[in-house]
Amino acid sequence: MKKNKCKKWIALFSCIALTIFSIASCGNKDSSQDSSDSSDLYIYNWAEYIDPEVLTMFEKETGIRVHYDEFETNEIMYPVIEAGAISYDLVCPSDYMIQKMIENDLLAEINFDNIPNFSNIDEAQLISAKEFDSENKYSVPYCWGTVGILYNTTMVEEAPDSWAVLWDEKYKDNILMQDSVRDAFGITLKYLGYSLNSITESQLQEAKELLISQRPLVQGYVVDQVRDKMIGNEAAIGVIYSGEVLYCQQENDDLAYVIPKEGSNVWLDCWVIPKNAQNKENAEAFLNFLCKPEIAIKNFEYITYATPNKAAKELLAEEYQTNPAVFPPESILSKCETFHYLGQEAEELYNSLWKEIRSK
Repeated sequence: MKKNKCKKWIALFSCIALTIFSIASCGNKDSSQDSSDSSDLYIYNWAEYIDPEVLTMFEKETGIRVHYDEFETNEIMYPVIEAGAISYDLVCPSDYMIQKMIENDLLAEINFDNIPNFSNIDEAQLISAKEFDSENKYSVPYCWGTVGILYNTTMVEEAPDSWAVLWDEKYKDNILMQDSVRDAFGITLKYLGYSLNSITESQLQEAKELLISQRPLVQGYVVDQVRDKMIGNEAAIGVIYSGEVLYCQQENDDLAYVIPKEGSNVWLDCWVIPKNAQNKENAEAFLNFLCKPEIAIKNFEYITYATPNKAAKELLAEEYQTNPAVFPPESILSKCETFHYLGQEAEELYNSLWKEIRSK
């Protein structure tokens, strides 16, 4: 779940509080944890991003005890790993954040000899991963998808094909935007014909002004709430991650999904092993378990995000394999980009501009 959420000050304080709570709640997993204890595995993952039964199955098969914590955003996760106070063995960041973690020497190289099922990962996803893990040494792809527009066919006059619909005044108070600096700017930069990884200040200023002009039309800047609001017919249009689409359509068959013609973000979430992990071999055993086709299918059915496991995909029902919302064709993907970590200076610029937008 690609997910860079830079919120206004009140949310920033909430993030800090959540991080502190996470550290406090995991006090038995600090850096003094006994590295000789080979029966434990400490995992840090997105909320609702794995079938809980998979964890139980792994414990029964291996005898390894899984200790599982969740984070809401990459930005909450990163300082926890950077501080090193908690020795997580496996973490599941997004593409650009993995690049940042590699550059800041926070990750251990993975011993792929311990992960024979890694051969099930699609070569196309490994090529994509090279954008942030140039030699595929630090990451194992887990889920991937796109960012697009979910719209209610009974509330939208014509099926949208452009990001322009997010600035259409006839949908005032019926537009939901992701509360995410990179997603908001990425959408707007692509609409303007620029790269979503732009660090050109004039282009970012242009995007900022366009986002400010959009503010009066937006019902809300949301995260997971876009799913519930769209299902409940509380909005006509919502920016959403593709993995939410199947669930939304199952609950409300008036909903449709489109990746705009200007292109979008194609994201990739991967498992990584922090450098201070105390149970690295257990982490690799878990990765090997996740790469089993039957386990990958089980996770897909639970979280409905596209799997990078080619052996699993071949076993999925035809309706999933051919669904362009789940597995978009190359003609669409060719217009999409993966977010990159742009460096501290660019990160600060983006965040500063986002504060301006949200303060208007």
